[in-house]
Order: sequence, then structure tokens, then C-alpha cells
Amino acid sequence: MVSEFLKDKLLNIYHRLYGRYGPQHWWPGDGAFEVIMGAILTQSASWANVEAALANLKARGLLDPAALRAIAQEELAHLIRPSVYFNVKARKVKAFVQHLGEQYDDDLEALLGKDAQPLRQELLSIFGIGEETADDILLYAANKPIFVIDAYTRRILDRLGLAPAQNGYSAYQLLLMEGLPHDVRLFNEYHALLDRHGVETCRKREPLCGECCLLDMCPAGARLSLQG
Repeated sequence: MVSEFLKDKLLNIYHRLYGRYGPQHWWPGDGAFEVIMGAILTQSASWANVEAALANLKARGLLDPAALRAIAQEELAHLIRPSVYFNVKARKVKAFVQHLGEQYDDDLEALLGKDAQPLRQELLSIFGIGEETADDILLYAANKPIFVIDAYTRRILDRLGLAPAQNGYSAYQLLLMEGLPHDVRLFNEYHALLDRHGVETCRKREPLCGECCLLDMCPAGARLSLQG
């Protein structure tokens, strides 16, 4: 169980980040299907590269499950080349739209309308969808209150001395799910703010601790400041 002290600290972190960066308006995408395609394509890729790949698909009228099933996998890979690892990602996109067609007759609302945990397990059963991608889809496409864990979240929690005892995706997720109110907008904004903070301030190398709105509660930042 998460203590009341930790719950207050997690909300304090959120409010400080929100005060520093403001609303982030995530997830970029025009409708749930585009959000899902973005979630698959963004694996190990910058969002700028994903946008370029999505623009290629949109220009060809391919942001549609049936159209993506019809196109040759090699041609699809060429179109999503900006997203890197494009050959395997083409397989992942194909696997998702094949599942959607076979199981739901392309009725995306029927898939996304399922309860969170059954939906998560179903998504994880599809080739190429891991925990982070599944949770991106749950939160940003299906509007389910689940916290997405990524490298930025892990790094910031670790530096703040809030890492869970076990080093695994589910342990970090449980910490935040137990420590925060289950609210889609909160989870959406919090995840986006952590990513923004991880990119701009709490960087992997040479973090800008002197500019950090969390410095006074960060053991790692205090040590780095003393070293500097």
C-alpha cells in the first residue's frame, strides 16, 4: 500500500510540473485509429519521425484498417520508413489491423469499449504490442485510467528516490496507480509532463538540475549540485 505521504508527494510533483510546463495536449492524433497507429510507430522513434510516417499514410488514404490490410507489407514498410525499424513495424501494423478485422469486423469502438484489463490482455496478445504500447492505446485511444510507464518516468522516479523495490514495468505502474486518483485526464497529463521534463530538464546525460522545479525534493539533483 502507498502511504498518504507518498500520495501527497506524487500529486505535488504533478502540480509542480504542470506549473512549470503547462498542459501538454497529448496524445497527438486525429481519432482513435490514428492514435493507435502512432502508438505502434513511436516505439524507439521520436514523435517527429512518427508524424512523418503518419503523414505518408494519410496522403495515401491508408489510415484505415481495410486499406492497411490490402497494401503489400513491403510498400507499407517503405511508407513508414521515417519511424525507423520500419520492416518490423509494418508487421506490427499488419498484425493489429488483421486482428481488428477478424475479431471485430473493423469495429474499433467494440474493441476499445471492453473493460480495461481484458482489453489490455487482448492487446498484449497481438504481435508487436508490449506493455507500454498497450497502455498508450488504453489511455489515449480508449480513455481508460491506466498509467503509462516509459524510460522518462523511470528515470525521474529513480532520481527522486521513488523507485519501487522491484525493477519492473508493473512495479512502477502499481506505484503510480495506487498513489494517484484514477482519472484519465490526470494520467494523460502527468505522463506527458514527465516526458517533457525528461526531455528538457531531467535529461539522461547532463541533467539541468539548476533549472529543475523538483530540485528541493530530489536526492540525485542534490548530489549533482554538490558535485558541480
